[in-house]
Amino acid sequence: MDTKKTIDSMFTAGAHFGLGRSRRHPTVAPYIFGTKNSTDIFDLEKTEILLEKAKAFVANLASEGKVVLFVGGKKEASQTIKNAAQSLNMPYVDGRWIGGTITNFVQVRKRIERYEKLTSDKEKGELAKYTKRERMLIDKEIASLEKMFYGIVNLKKMPDAVFVIDPKKEKIAIKEAADFNIPVIALCGSDCNISDIRYPLVGNDASKLSIQYFVGEINAAYQSGKKVQA
Repeated sequence: MDTKKTIDSMFTAGAHFGLGRSRRHPTVAPYIFGTKNSTDIFDLEKTEILLEKAKAFVANLASEGKVVLFVGGKKEASQTIKNAAQSLNMPYVDGRWIGGTITNFVQVRKRIERYEKLTSDKEKGELAKYTKRERMLIDKEIASLEKMFYGIVNLKKMPDAVFVIDPKKEKIAIKEAADFNIPVIALCGSDCNISDIRYPLVGNDASKLSIQYFVGEINAAYQSGKKVQA
């Protein structure tokens, strides 16, 4: 581990920038280095320690073949989250969190299975027996289910951990994970409450470059853990 290199990389990605001081959540105060032009600046030495803990946890999950659900619906994060999750064959939510994804998982899973069956039937040509209007309605149902659940089709059981970008925006996902005692790793801006986050990564959660950096680090940690499993 090269601490200086990590801190330099975070700095280059703009990870040190928080939001305006007036928006600071009290729980992140210990991680603030100072304020410049009314903008909070994170202490990246402390963030680096948090990142190493999170990476060790993620690598261990991977070594045990555990499932991490990637969540990042904001526009700055969605494509990065999707790409990282797909590279690991992990489930993801890159749009609006569907309430009940965790707390009502059995019912959500039934809807996913409905989507899988309809898609399979369509591919096999088994919808030909229906009328044109019926096929049109089925196509609409497939499109609706795909929009909601495409990223979590491979979520066959409750996730073992959730990786979130901006827990303030994804507060429903955070609460659902907490209700089931599922560990959360999260990139948290200066306006986030980190008290319920098992592995907070206190840094810039508003910049695409910063988000890409932290997602890349978590992705690499999972990849390294998979090699241990192999």
